Amino acid sequence: MGNLVIVRYLSNTVSLRFDAGGCTGCGSCLEVCPHNVFARQGQRVALAARDNCMECGACALNCPTGAIQVKAGVGCAYAIIRGILTGSEPSCDCSPPAGPTASPCC
Repeated sequence: MGNLVIVRYLSNTVSLRFDAGGCTGCGSCLEVCPHNVFARQGQRVALAARDNCMECGACALNCPTGAIQVKAGVGCAYAIIRGILTGSEPSCDCSPPAGPTASPCC
């Protein structure tokens, strides 16, 4: 296997929410997160690199207490992965921005 490359996405745009008080420290998120967003901190887990999140949703689906929420299937990371898997061009399914204060989703 080659070297693992961690891709950092746009800062402060990810939908990931983590309730540290609801974490039991089971470590499921550590096992399934492909980008090391979480890290062990004593008996619990903490957010280590929130901006590394690609919003795949694996952490939230595997958290037995619901301490993690993420809008899976949104954002450019999802579009890139979907494009690779389907052999198509990545598309965020965004409409072009409108107006002077609009910003694209990706």
